[in-house]
Amino acid sequence: MKNSAQGGNAMRELKIRGFLALSVALTLLIVPAQVASQTPATIRMVYWPGPESDAMRKVVDWYNANRSAADGVKVEMVLFSREGFFDKEATVLAARSPEVDMVFTASYILGRHAPHMDSLEKVVAASGEGSLQVFLPSARDSLSFQGRPYAVPMDVSNHFLYYRSDYLNRLLTDSAWQRQYSEVAQRELGKALSPKKPEDWSPDDFVAAALFFTKTINPDSPTAFGTVLQAKNLIYNVMIWDNFLYGLGGSWFRSGFQPALNTPQAQKALDVYVTIMQKKATPAGSTSYEYGEANEAFRTGKVAFMVQWSAAFHELDDKTKSPMVAGNVKLAPVPGKKTHVHALGVGISAYSNTKPAVQKWVRFLATTQAMRMYADAGGIPPVRAALANPALAKQRPEFPLIAEHVEKYGYVETTIAETVPILEILAKHLSAAWALQVAPKIALDQANGEITQLLKEKGYLK
Repeated sequence: MKNSAQGGNAMRELKIRGFLALSVALTLLIVPAQVASQTPATIRMVYWPGPESDAMRKVVDWYNANRSAADGVKVEMVLFSREGFFDKEATVLAARSPEVDMVFTASYILGRHAPHMDSLEKVVAASGEGSLQVFLPSARDSLSFQGRPYAVPMDVSNHFLYYRSDYLNRLLTDSAWQRQYSEVAQRELGKALSPKKPEDWSPDDFVAAALFFTKTINPDSPTAFGTVLQAKNLIYNVMIWDNFLYGLGGSWFRSGFQPALNTPQAQKALDVYVTIMQKKATPAGSTSYEYGEANEAFRTGKVAFMVQWSAAFHELDDKTKSPMVAGNVKLAPVPGKKTHVHALGVGISAYSNTKPAVQKWVRFLATTQAMRMYADAGGIPPVRAALANPALAKQRPEFPLIAEHVEKYGYVETTIAETVPILEILAKHLSAAWALQVAPKIALDQANGEITQLLKEKGYLK
């Protein structure tokens, strides 16, 4: 019996030792797997280099330091050079490469990118974090294609009427100037107009004020020219002109993508520029002007007002960069109270191999928290809660106005794949009219015809 008991004990001991050995072996196998599963998945996000990427770097660094372990996601930015940026990105997308997980896009090229991207409709809506509803409607629309959202809006661009408050305030209070203004409007335009607050200007008021503040027309003008037009053959200059088209009740299309660029509204919008050019109320070099040249004309006191991109305010109201005008730079709606809106944003590449991780990052970006961080770091996110933040508004007083104007006056021409070709057609023909080389009606008829032909070739029209 004793030997039997000893044998039984030995057998039990062997079983226990075997079980322990097996447990250790399994543990050695499981622990590395657990460690591997906890290693964050790295996602690569293409981003525009410059102030935008500087701002995004702050958000990415915060996320990687505070959320990476919990979410299992690490974010890296891929910065192509500005020159040929979208061509480089297009090459990656055309190759269906998983090299990048997130696409950087813009409203005017979204139609080209959308076939290579995943819609965010379900990605964000299905999560407990983030909502596209935090973004201003026109900004959301500007990154939607065929009614579906494809990118998180990161930076918004719009236009303001920039004006010298010292000059415009005098016009509203000096009776002699007011008489001269009405005389100039009647003599030069054949219209009975009186000075108004810039916030209430129509396109007619814009033209009349431009003539009043032009020294060759009004020798008492404190400026050589009333305004500065960005009249170079450039698609971004078309976006500025579009404000007058839409402010006068026009648009690019009638229903069903039927071009509407030869309408009375388009004619009147083009006449705004043509009249100012004919009357020499803009600098002589305006046909080669874009953003930088317009800023320089305003900064150096050559003009009393202009329509310009919202990004210019921080520079023009800086006493170091613009000492002649800083402190007297004010903002108003573009005459007609419409502003072109486009957004820069990021979306999910259809070819990404790490979509669950990418989706977590996207959901975080679509939060007020992330957008406030981005705004604090120098971005211009189309989120009222970020732009209207009182603490930030002390440093960037234009931010609350950006939120207000984008929300109240913003429009998006279209986001179809042919947006850039349409802009190029318009730039070619409008700039010829701005330069007084072609009659306005001919320019508009030719542009309308070419756009119609383009849309027929692409299947939008029969």
